[in-house]
Amino acid sequence: MSQQKSVPEFVDRNDEMEFLTGHYNSRIPELIIIYGRRRVGKTTLISRFLKNRPGFYFMASEEGRAGNIRDFADVAGDYLKDPDFKRTIFPDWQVVLKSLVSHRNFSPASGERVIIVIDEFSYLISKDKGVPSAFQKIWDLILSDENIMLILSGSSVSTMETEVLGYKSPLYGRRTGQWQVEPLFYPYLREFLPYREEELVMVWSVIGGVPAYLRFFNPDTGLWENILQQMLSKGSYLYLEAEILLHYEFREAGNYISILRALSSGFTNLSSVCQETGLDKSMVSKYLSVLTGIHLIADEIPVTAHAGYRKRHYRILDPYLNFWFAVVYPHRMDIETKKGSDVLESVKAELPPYFGKMFENLCMELVRNSFFFEDMYFSKLGRWWFKENEIDIVGFDESSEKALFCECKWVNLSEKKARGILKSLTKKAPLVEWKNQKRSEVYGLIAKEISGKENMRAEGYQVFDLEDLRELSRPYLSRA
Repeated sequence: MSQQKSVPEFVDRNDEMEFLTGHYNSRIPELIIIYGRRRVGKTTLISRFLKNRPGFYFMASEEGRAGNIRDFADVAGDYLKDPDFKRTIFPDWQVVLKSLVSHRNFSPASGERVIIVIDEFSYLISKDKGVPSAFQKIWDLILSDENIMLILSGSSVSTMETEVLGYKSPLYGRRTGQWQVEPLFYPYLREFLPYREEELVMVWSVIGGVPAYLRFFNPDTGLWENILQQMLSKGSYLYLEAEILLHYEFREAGNYISILRALSSGFTNLSSVCQETGLDKSMVSKYLSVLTGIHLIADEIPVTAHAGYRKRHYRILDPYLNFWFAVVYPHRMDIETKKGSDVLESVKAELPPYFGKMFENLCMELVRNSFFFEDMYFSKLGRWWFKENEIDIVGFDESSEKALFCECKWVNLSEKKARGILKSLTKKAPLVEWKNQKRSEVYGLIAKEISGKENMRAEGYQVFDLEDLRELSRPYLSRA
């Protein structure tokens, strides 16, 4: 069975489709901004939404203004069924869009709303900083009176958030909705790969939930062979993708690569990153702020700390970049000389701590999305540490005055060891300062496999392992 036939074309995205459909069915002209990192599935989502609705899709290129206007007119001419429109030379975006909506064939006889999609809008901005101002005028003077839905989509998160959504953008206040397309939630990975739960967690730890990355992993091939073929082989897509992604997003990609490499190597605070990279403190601080703003890294403080807490720790959020900097980047010379198999064998023994840390990240994401502890609603959720004490997940539910204390362990636990971890947790919990006198406390443990789960649950502990992860994923798959 080939990879193409065994991998679904479209998985989940129910919330995104509901969002787009709701705006399409509104009674006002709609200007929708869709953005998200490369390969996350924006184009597939928009194409699926556009199917069986009047309108057309245009993908901008890096060619420049004249070339993009010419190509846009060509696509628009196909929609209008007008060869003359395709051949016309339009001087600017305002003229071509005014000519489009005033054309006799623009509005369908059914009176349905017309969808105009301009994908990779960030390309237009990179070639012409006046594009946001031009489209602001186009919207105000032309499109805001039409029965249309204009979708502007882009893969450069930094460009879309500053030049399109930002307060200083000419388009600020014109949009009627925006959506950042995120990687797929963990349960949907099993739609791509028929792996055991342990292997699925490892897949998430290596490439996350980016649909395009998941499609490169052959479902008929084992995990390690997929890693070898798709990440540790010269010329493979995922071997090169990280550098392409960073160069696409940042002009000074080299400095960002240095910082991400430092974070991957365990240098997680500002001073240690400066020392490791040799970059100026103000420069590193700025780069860390940018990386945090586009959600490639997170800055962490203890969950009980105040907003001005200065001893921040930084970690890479994106699983693919995490793995790439931990495993691929340090071994590029060996991969270039086709020694990927040797690299894989040498790093296998070093990977359990990496998977352990990523398992903590995954558990945090699952708790944040109410996958575990679904009856609690957290006003604050994060890690906690004080001196030599640390707790993987601490959450506060203001409405019920409940506090969650949970540890995450990428190991198999006997009942005795599990109880030991829970006992240690009950000793550390009083050190966490939040409504100590009146809160009720929930103690949790998540691991690969836990013996005696039911005994501990009968005593009020909330314990989960990969078997529970598999079972709790089933309702998500029924909605996919």
